[in-house]
This record gives sequence, C-alpha cells and structure tokens, in this order.
Amino acid sequence: MHDFWRSCGYQLLDRTPEGHLVVTDGFLRFLLDRPEMAPVPDSCAGELALREHLLRDPRADVSPDLLGAVTDEDARANYAVWLRFRKRLLAHGTLEASYAAVFRGEGVDVPPLLIHLLTQVLLRHILGEEASPMQARVAEMLFRPQRIAIQEDGQVMAADDETVERHATAANFGSIGELLKQGGAPLRAAELDVLHETRADEYWPRDESHDFVVSLNHGHPALAALCLVLERWVEHFLGCAVRIQPERAIDDDNWVWHVGLDAQASALLNDLYQGKDASEERMRRLLCLFRLDFVEPAVMRPEIAGRPVYLAMAKDELECLRLKPQNLLLNLPLARSA
Repeated sequence: MHDFWRSCGYQLLDRTPEGHLVVTDGFLRFLLDRPEMAPVPDSCAGELALREHLLRDPRADVSPDLLGAVTDEDARANYAVWLRFRKRLLAHGTLEASYAAVFRGEGVDVPPLLIHLLTQVLLRHILGEEASPMQARVAEMLFRPQRIAIQEDGQVMAADDETVERHATAANFGSIGELLKQGGAPLRAAELDVLHETRADEYWPRDESHDFVVSLNHGHPALAALCLVLERWVEHFLGCAVRIQPERAIDDDNWVWHVGLDAQASALLNDLYQGKDASEERMRRLLCLFRLDFVEPAVMRPEIAGRPVYLAMAKDELECLRLKPQNLLLNLPLARSA
C-alpha cells in the first residue's frame, strides 16, 4: 500500500459514507497556500489583510471593498479567480459533483491548472492505496499533458511534457524533438527512464517527479493500466461498470457512438463518423483506439443498448497529448442523467 501524490491535498478532504469527497477548510487553506497565491515581498497591506481574512475563515464572505483594496492588478485577479473557484467547490455536496458541474453550462471558467489539480485529487481517491505503479503513472496522463515520440522501431512513447521541457532546457538540446527522438540515448541523457513491470516499484520514490516514460503500444502494460484507470473513473462518477479494451480499428457497420478523449480525437472521430475524408497527417496523430462496453446494457439509451462505444486519443500538431477525462462523464449514452 502506498500514499502517493502527497502534495495534491487529497488527505485534507473528508469522505461521505458513499465514498465521495467533501471539501474542508483545510483543503481551502491548502489552495490559498499554493505558489500562485503566495504573497511576495512587495505585497500591499490590502492583499495581506485579505489573505489573513481568508486563512482565518476560508469560507468567509469577501466584500468588493476588501478585494478592491488589493492594489496589484495581478494579485487582485488571482484572488477573484480563487473566490470564483471556491464558489464552484462549495456549490455542491461533494467534490465529484462540483467537478462535473464545472463542465456543464455555458463554459468552463476555471483555469486549467485548477482543473488538473481536481482531476489529480479525484484520481488519487479512485485509485486508492493499492494502486500499481503503472496505474499511478498512466493516471498522470489524465491531468498532465504528455509529449509523444514515435521511435524507429514503432514504439509510441509518452513522457511528461513539462518534464521534457525542463530537461531539454537544462541539457541545452536544440529542440524538444531531439530529446525524444529515435533510440534510448536521448532519454538517458535527459534522465528519463522507461517504466517497465520489472522495475515498477521505482515509481514510488519518484511519484511526484513525473520523469518516467511509458510505451502506449498494443500489448504493453501501460495501455492495459490506462484502460483500468478509465474504467474506474467512469464507475466512480456514473455508478455503472464498463469494460474498456484497446482496438486496432473501428470495423463496425453499425457504429453508433463514440467519445474522443481529447480535442484532436473528438474532431477526428466526428469527421470519420460523418464519412468525411481525414488527411494522412490527421490520421498519423491518432495514437490509440478503444472499445467501451457497459456491463449492464440497460443503463444505456434503449435505442443503442448493447452497442459498443468507441474511444480514441490523438496527439496535436506539437506532438502533445492532452487528455480530457471529463469527456467520459459528459458524453456517454446513458439512459439517465448522471
């Protein structure tokens, strides 16, 4: 059993009897203590007063005058974002409900940084204390963009984008592409190790370093682990069991439903479903296809009950994979609203 991702604030949350998460004052203070909100030496008296006001009572009302007393425009904007985010978190009884509500309505007004933090916290809860190292590593893909490199032998390698950027800068590589291109030497030069089952436990001491590379090829353990993580994500939020497995192609004359796991894949699947031609370049970006089946078809819309749902993920023009796990919460063909 392992307690991992300790800096995400997960342990500060309460749990409901049903196993969902509840926001606490400690978690709100944790958000106030993030580097983006920390005061600087020249922070004004108004900012320090507002901060002290919220640290005493993280749920306290903040008047326009109290916020307006923060003279630095950026600091004032940061507090306005934090207050809007707090309102989102406290609008529902559980963190799960608040998270799902962020994506419904007229648009997302929460910065990606905070969306990724909530996703990480929720994944930490869903994976529990008995997660395998590979499950924890591939779960990072749901809240941290990945840099993709396809090597000469066909291996599709995923590395943490921010980590690649940092190592490339430190090693003075001319481009990020050079860092992850063919062969293992650039990876070793960047001190990025490939996570294998034979050395999987090396993940735990480095769980917040985000410096392991995984292979996304069919038959490799990372892809199987990703399927399991996505299954548990869906079941936790929607209350219904699904089975997800990799597919090599959509060879289905009765293709009725699909969900892209990122913006690139969504657009590509939509075009293919509608019979539109997709360029060779767009098809090259497609990384993986999956088939999702509901264990109990009765939870699906009656007209398509029992049919598979096809999933896909694809990299963008910068060779980056930006998964959006919320798509699985909003776009599956359920007979009832989740």
